[in-house]
Amino acid sequence: MNKFFYNFTRDHLNLSHETATYLNVLGNLFIIAALGYIFFKIVRFYGSKLIRKVANKTKTEFDDILVKNAFFLKLSRVLVLYIVFALLPYILIHFSDVLAYAKRFVNVLIVIAFISLLRSVLHSIKDYLRTLSVFKDKPLESYVQIFMIILWVIGLVISFSIITGKPLLRFFTALGAFSAVLLLIFKDTILGFVSSIQISVYDTVRLQDWITMEKFGADGNVIEINLTSVIVKNFDNTITSIPTYSLISDSFKNWRAMNHSGGRRIKRAIFIKINSIHFLTSEEIESYKKIALIKDYITEASNEVNTYNTEHNIDKSVLINGRNLTNFGVFRKYLDLYLQQHPKINQELLFMTRQLAPTPDGIPLEVYAFSSEKEWSIYERVMADIFDHIFASVPYFQLAIFENPTGQDLINLKKQ
Repeated sequence: MNKFFYNFTRDHLNLSHETATYLNVLGNLFIIAALGYIFFKIVRFYGSKLIRKVANKTKTEFDDILVKNAFFLKLSRVLVLYIVFALLPYILIHFSDVLAYAKRFVNVLIVIAFISLLRSVLHSIKDYLRTLSVFKDKPLESYVQIFMIILWVIGLVISFSIITGKPLLRFFTALGAFSAVLLLIFKDTILGFVSSIQISVYDTVRLQDWITMEKFGADGNVIEINLTSVIVKNFDNTITSIPTYSLISDSFKNWRAMNHSGGRRIKRAIFIKINSIHFLTSEEIESYKKIALIKDYITEASNEVNTYNTEHNIDKSVLINGRNLTNFGVFRKYLDLYLQQHPKINQELLFMTRQLAPTPDGIPLEVYAFSSEKEWSIYERVMADIFDHIFASVPYFQLAIFENPTGQDLINLKKQ
């Protein structure tokens, strides 16, 4: 090919030796580039079709993932560059100085293409591991990113060694001396990598976990864990980015255990006016027996109280003497029985109605239970239904709920 171009340009075009040589080189470059492009297109088109057919027939999913991540396409680029490198001595046979620089340039391209090929392999391994239940919620992106950083650092060192013609050992020695600066530059990356390992080992956060972190305004599901950040899709469809190392250094709330448990906790209180609490008279006791849930309890408790007062000759002409039932105590028992028969309350977990310390707003009466429904919208509906019933039940026990006076209350008070 070299002689053909040289003889053609020298004899038919009557060009000088130097000009004919340059045209010879350009002609060879053009032909090699054209052949390389054609070879690349053939490999890309026919090779990819063949590989897809083979991949579809195999049982494993890994080859399909390799095709998806363009592994074979990037492999063809490496092969084409190797062919070009092998043909360079024939193309630049008369230009030894240019040949040396051309080889360095193609070698650098081979390094970059090889790193791109390895990147495709790493992403394919990551995607394949994602199909396994063991790794489905692990922060694999962090490990891929750290491997890619190492590969690019090695690739840059090799490229500089190729360009300058200096041995690799000298560059790695300089890199060791430059390590303090590198640690400063890659501080966040190193912290993120260490945090990713800790998150994975201690299993503190997984993909799709619901986490709450007030410092960063995060309240939603984790959709990505990478080397530098954890991406949270909040329930209002906004996106929050949290530095990965913050999940180790700062506190946050992970709701995964709740999702895997038997129920979601209900812990809410209403405030009862203290002056609405009183001892029950016999007439009120009889009226409470009409409430189906506490009929048996009222009968049993009143008989126990009467027996005690009779045995101890208690003077019941004054109601405070001896033992008594109160409307507040009966109401607490009513709520216990109500929760006990509620279909959405997990009966295997702790549930109770408890009285907290008095406050200026009254006595807090807290419901502590676990809803068997854990999905947010359904859980809120269950809790609202329970407290709707509580609010509506309070007047039946001659109790009153505390609330701050409204403007209309003050107007009505003034009219009185």
